[in-house]
Amino acid sequence: MAVIGLDLGGTKLAGACFDDAGNILLREVAQLGGRTGKEVGMIICELANYLISSLQSEVSISAIGLSVPGIAYVETGTVWAPNIPGWEAYPIVQELTDSLEMDLPVLLDSDRSCYILGEAWKGKAKDCKHAIYMAVGTGIGIGVMIDGRILRGKGNIAGAIGWMALHHPYHEKYNACGCFEYHASGTGLARVARELLDAQPSYGGPLGRLQGDPTAQDVFIYAAEGDSIAQQVLDEAIVYWGMAIANLVSIFNPESIILGGGVFGPASQFLDQIQAEAKKWAQPISIKQVKLEVSELGGNAGLIGAGYLALRASL
Repeated sequence: MAVIGLDLGGTKLAGACFDDAGNILLREVAQLGGRTGKEVGMIICELANYLISSLQSEVSISAIGLSVPGIAYVETGTVWAPNIPGWEAYPIVQELTDSLEMDLPVLLDSDRSCYILGEAWKGKAKDCKHAIYMAVGTGIGIGVMIDGRILRGKGNIAGAIGWMALHHPYHEKYNACGCFEYHASGTGLARVARELLDAQPSYGGPLGRLQGDPTAQDVFIYAAEGDSIAQQVLDEAIVYWGMAIANLVSIFNPESIILGGGVFGPASQFLDQIQAEAKKWAQPISIKQVKLEVSELGGNAGLIGAGYLALRASL
């Protein structure tokens, strides 16, 4: 038995065929190339059919799992993906089902949920019933597993912790993405660095001598070289990451919190400092029970989770 996992991101689509032990039999990536709306749907259909046709003589494919950014409306098979124009309520499950050359169930879920499913199958949450995956990249979100089940909430929006309130008073600048994401996502690190530089126009450090706006990568590079503004940005982010983890520990009492996304990555070096900050704020017994770790699945967490989504439906 084999399954197909598809992981849609903002710029590319990854697809793989997995056997029931989680081994990848075939993996392909398709670039979106700025495509929108139905064109993105066509890329998904084409890649799924390519994987099926490439392996149908070797394995029996039983299901397809699809991970999507944004909100996956599992009941209707539609998706709201804010980074893909034309995907306000896109009927991807019906479209994919209609395009398949064989009758297969198509399982849909958010990338947040697929991240924690991937960790449960092949990563740090393999032996856990209660675990959280916190993805810190362009945005911030979490996948939550409680009692071995994925927590989705009403409307499948659970896990959008970019809107977690970690600072007061409220500022209008939080309207678009929320307080936590504004300050401590990859985009947020670059944004806060820009604000600090604008407040000190005569700043002469290396970050201030950049041509154009700093990126999150610049912040990490120049902090390591001693740039004071870059270091201030990361010091503040460590506090936000620690506070957020403390809140998650106090609310959900997980066995494990796994950090992933593009920022972890380079922010993995601060794991001890983040944990120390979390201990200040968290429920004191729960924080002693949780293991804080960095994902080893890298950018494959959502793809592996999509495969596991399909596999669980096949068992």
